[in-house]
Amino acid sequence: MTPRAESTADLLAWLAALARPAALVELAAFLGCVLLAYAVVRRLRARAAGGNGPSPDSVWFGERIVDGVLFPVLALAAAMVTRWALVLFTPDFPVAVFRLVVPVLMSLAVIRLTVRVLRRSFPRSAVMRVVERSVSWVAWIALVLWLTGVLPLLLAELDGVKWKFGTTTISVRNMIEGAVAAVAVLVLTLWLSAAIEARLLRGTTLNLGVRKMAANALRAVLVFVGLMFALSAAGIDLTALSVLGGALGVGIGFGLQKLAANYISGFVILAERAMRIGDMVKVDGFEGRITDISTRYTVIRALNGRESIVPNEMMITQRVENSSLADTKVALHTVVQVAYGTDVEALLPRLARAVAAVPGVLADPGPGAGLTEFTRDGLELTIGFWLGDADKGPGDLKSRVNLAVLRTLNEAGVEIAVPPRARRRGGRQPHAAPRR
Repeated sequence: MTPRAESTADLLAWLAALARPAALVELAAFLGCVLLAYAVVRRLRARAAGGNGPSPDSVWFGERIVDGVLFPVLALAAAMVTRWALVLFTPDFPVAVFRLVVPVLMSLAVIRLTVRVLRRSFPRSAVMRVVERSVSWVAWIALVLWLTGVLPLLLAELDGVKWKFGTTTISVRNMIEGAVAAVAVLVLTLWLSAAIEARLLRGTTLNLGVRKMAANALRAVLVFVGLMFALSAAGIDLTALSVLGGALGVGIGFGLQKLAANYISGFVILAERAMRIGDMVKVDGFEGRITDISTRYTVIRALNGRESIVPNEMMITQRVENSSLADTKVALHTVVQVAYGTDVEALLPRLARAVAAVPGVLADPGPGAGLTEFTRDGLELTIGFWLGDADKGPGDLKSRVNLAVLRTLNEAGVEIAVPPRARRRGGRQPHAAPRR
């Protein structure tokens, strides 16, 4: 009998077994396996979450119970144990349903693992979405081919298509199996690196910058090792990469020197701890708080919400003003002009007390008010005060301080100085005259 005829006969025998009453017993056992897996995952999810729910990007649990890796893995384990028990205690039992559900659960576990790991490692990558769909299609197509008995025949045909490179012979089957093995190794490597990185960043014993540096270095090492294993699994001779390594070194020396400098500068920044995540800095005219330090660039977020991506080399070679190394407090001031004849000596302490009562103004150092200049239109008063943290919004605090100053002046009956021309025009500020 030919292999094609054997596959057809095996498929017909399996379809006949599905029509027997014993298939209902298998179906009930399979539903029990699914319910058991669901209950176990739900219990573990509640225990791991501590009542608050796990992270939405959790690889094991996912956003819901059934879209993580743990549910199909436990269901697969329960199904395999149940199938083994049926065959052990009933040797003549015609296994039909479990012959279908076991490979289905295996494909589902592979798809869930790939999707969750890629979404966690590359949350905003459109290319990874294509990879996810490709893995899903390949897994389900391979399942259908295996169930219909076509997969062994297809692999045999692909094994017959070969190429010879020197002393090495490679077939299409070797290339496909190597690609599958490479994807599996890289997915497991990304999963391991993401788990270790999350554990490091949750630690409290080290500075956040040091933990970020250790996580980046560990991720790079694991990805490199995983890539080497993936290339070896794909049948590529790693000794042939020595020439490529030499060419890559020359490329880094010429064309990629800026990229290499940025990566090295990133590790220097994290190691020296001169700038840390959360510091308020000013570089190249842009001022804000450091929100992230990666191996290639530093993200600085301004108070108005704008973000600047600064190459790490610039953070090393240019002057950077760091206002968080010594103190996080920010000094602010506001200016107001009052009319000549105002009792300034009595007014200044009153203004200082009014500003000190504004929520957000530091009591130590406390606010102060002083006469700073005699102008043509009136007496210039400057009120200085301190903000504890620039992230709390200096603009909003300054507005509240100005309202408190205006309220104090109105209560004291103090006239705010107005230029004479503005008084002649009904209190409106005159427009600036064009220059000649």
